[in-house]
Amino acid sequence: MAVVRKNILTDATARDDYVRGVGLLKREPSGHTTAELGIPGPTNPVSTYDLFVVWHIRAMMKPVPPSGDHRVRNAAHRGPIFLPWHRVMLAALEANLQRVLQKPQFALPYWDWAADGELGAPAGAKIWKDTYMGGQGDPVADGPFRYDPADPDTFTIRLRSDSNGKILQTERGLRRIFGQGPPIGSPTMPTSTEQKEALAFDPGTADPVDRYDSSPFHVSSEGFRSRLEGFAPRNNKPHLHNQVHMWVGGDMGPAHSPNDPVFFLHHCNVDRIWEGWMDRYGRLYAPDMSFPAAVYEGHRIDDPIVSPLGPSATPRKVMDMSTLYVYDVKP
Repeated sequence: MAVVRKNILTDATARDDYVRGVGLLKREPSGHTTAELGIPGPTNPVSTYDLFVVWHIRAMMKPVPPSGDHRVRNAAHRGPIFLPWHRVMLAALEANLQRVLQKPQFALPYWDWAADGELGAPAGAKIWKDTYMGGQGDPVADGPFRYDPADPDTFTIRLRSDSNGKILQTERGLRRIFGQGPPIGSPTMPTSTEQKEALAFDPGTADPVDRYDSSPFHVSSEGFRSRLEGFAPRNNKPHLHNQVHMWVGGDMGPAHSPNDPVFFLHHCNVDRIWEGWMDRYGRLYAPDMSFPAAVYEGHRIDDPIVSPLGPSATPRKVMDMSTLYVYDVKP
């Protein structure tokens, strides 16, 4: 039976299970070490949770095509694969949380950030209260992910990326710096109006798949994916998904953003918006396999999305996940 993903602000059980499960995965040895993963420094065990951090960093820094620029298109972002890739990541985390919680009915909660974007002061939103995700700080000092160096079970950041995407070891608390403004961050959160505009985008072409994405399938492309990811319209302002990362700031900004458990609540909401879009327009995806592998491999509909935490999938195979999960409310 499919589990039901709900708003974290309306489901206290999902909130509490999520917090507890993240803590369990953070303390659970994955069986891999930093040396095995090619991370410089002393040899240390890598937790199951931190494998998600490694996975995200390496995908984000892998250009597509290999001779290209990861800032234009990479293995998980800036192209059509963005939504399916993160869907696979969320499903892997959800399965691992169900396992460690011993609750097969557990469903990842989502954070409806557009509702917070309607507030005059989003830093005061309920999600940042001590009883939810805690607030900002360097390090975060309240909530379930606060840092206490005297407590061996405290939430600790152990892997991070540098400006070149190299994975480095560290030992410190979680960082959040709200609404710092460009170029560091975004001074505001996305609004419901901006979300509705992305959902309603019509490219005005005869081919319906153009609603999802279009050539050249990177940061300059038109389509719903580019709008939801936050690269269109092209006016040098981050939108929607990108805007949330930049507004939260701190560890949510760099390639190691899964270090912040809010990352998964954020992306669960992105996935919810995508699901709502597919309900309206159909399960559309582009490019198909007729596009050259030398340029687009990894972003085409039947290209594998390889996960270190479970079996590989493809965009086609994850277009409909209704046998595994559904959302309580879609936009």
